[in-house]
Amino acid sequence: MLTSLSIKNFALIERLEINFSNQFSIITGETGAGKSILLGALGLVLGKRADLTSLKNAAEKCIIEAQFQISKYNLQDFFSENNLDYEDVTIIRREILPSGKSRAFINDSPVNLNELQELSEFLLDIHSQNQTQELSNEAYQIEIIDAIANHQNLITEYKQQLSKYKSLKSQLKKIESEKEALSKEHDYNSFLLQELLSANLKANEQEELEATFEKLNNVEFIKEALDKSLALTNEEQIGIIQNLKEVKISIQKIANLSPELKTVFERISSTLIEFEDINIELSKQVDNLTDDPEKLELVNQKLQTIYTLQKKHHVETIEDLLIIQNNLDNKVVLADDLESKIQKLDIQIQENVIVLDNLALDISKNRKTSIPVLISKINEFLSELGMPNALFQFDIKQAESYLPNGKDEVELLFSANKGTNFGLLKKVASGGEMSRIMLAVKAILADYSKLPTIIFDEIDTGVSGEIAHKMGNIMKNMSKQMQVFAITHLPQIAAKGDNHYKVFKSIQGESTISELKLLCKEERILEIAEMLSGKDISDSALNHAKALLN
Repeated sequence: MLTSLSIKNFALIERLEINFSNQFSIITGETGAGKSILLGALGLVLGKRADLTSLKNAAEKCIIEAQFQISKYNLQDFFSENNLDYEDVTIIRREILPSGKSRAFINDSPVNLNELQELSEFLLDIHSQNQTQELSNEAYQIEIIDAIANHQNLITEYKQQLSKYKSLKSQLKKIESEKEALSKEHDYNSFLLQELLSANLKANEQEELEATFEKLNNVEFIKEALDKSLALTNEEQIGIIQNLKEVKISIQKIANLSPELKTVFERISSTLIEFEDINIELSKQVDNLTDDPEKLELVNQKLQTIYTLQKKHHVETIEDLLIIQNNLDNKVVLADDLESKIQKLDIQIQENVIVLDNLALDISKNRKTSIPVLISKINEFLSELGMPNALFQFDIKQAESYLPNGKDEVELLFSANKGTNFGLLKKVASGGEMSRIMLAVKAILADYSKLPTIIFDEIDTGVSGEIAHKMGNIMKNMSKQMQVFAITHLPQIAAKGDNHYKVFKSIQGESTISELKLLCKEERILEIAEMLSGKDISDSALNHAKALLN
């Protein structure tokens, strides 16, 4: 409930601080006295946009602060989700700076307007004549029926399943898009992958193949060189080995004559051993050297395959080709894996659809059961409010798609008088009828759901006499379960309030300001008498005012 309101430098209000009770409060005042200013200030607290025209003094900032008692509203989760400090007595503050910048705070923590608007829905409902058009809104009509059906647990479960359904559909759409993109390249990627796999590539293979090719391709040239080398090495008379042996024998004779000669002898001995080993290796090379045209062809083909693949993929090594092969393999596998994921998601969605459809069916059954109860209660109120022949009819159809709270599409049909045909409420109901219907709806909802503080802004426009008296009684009864304010010009309604506030203008120096005052008993009698007879208050008006108050 709204416990207090503080306004500084807003429109015609220089400074205002007022406390409120949890009872039925009346606000009256002449046209133009500042009631709309008061609502405008509360609108800023609810998160409406602000501008510099709101400032009374353009050189100073405007501050509007509202204090709410929220202990019964179960809003701890909202505060936790938005990282705000929860307080049973919560303070909302709006500031408009001379620069035009606006700031909002909840319990001194800065918030954006979206957060403020979300919280305000739980705290305050300013209901003006314009807002009676809410009745024409299908979502609001469903909300009314659901309050009577009292199946919030089903609605909550449905919304959770609907959120899951949307998430699954979103995943499916994303994966299908990925698959479609991959499918366009899938065949080509598969071809490239198969081409690389067929080549049976191995790391470091190219160097070995190129060496083998050079050897096989030059057998005659290599054999000629080896034979010549062996001949020079092994010739009995002038061969290198025979000459080295003779050199060794000659130096051996003088090796002990000096350390230098001994070193020379050792080097010749080592050279001879090394050269004999080289001779053996040359002999092996000759023995192993064979002319193999078939192997040469195979090696050449493999190398040409490698060179072709390197040119095709713009790389220079087998290692690069193996990386490309691995990437292609991943793409091909991914495409196949996406198909598997799509199938799994399809199954999950089908299972989810069954759950959603069952929930939507249960919700729809509850609504159809609750509609006669709702119509009966609305008719009961409207009969009191001078519309005894009003008739309502709810047409419910099943939508093909999932709606935010079920699959029901609702049309509210209305007939104000006997013998008239039903028509859509928004087309056939007058403004006065809509006001009374909305009051009846709000009164019904007060019994079925925890409504926030409600301010009725001249909802009584167009009615008078006994109907006004009945409207006052309805609002009075609503105030037993919630905090209710009524801004009114009708004395019959004003007299029903537990507290009566008057908005009025006063002149201070060269400035006109709006003020709000809680009336005492005598002031209240005079205010209601003035509402009855005007500025010239008669004795009969005073007596009538006292009678209304009693």
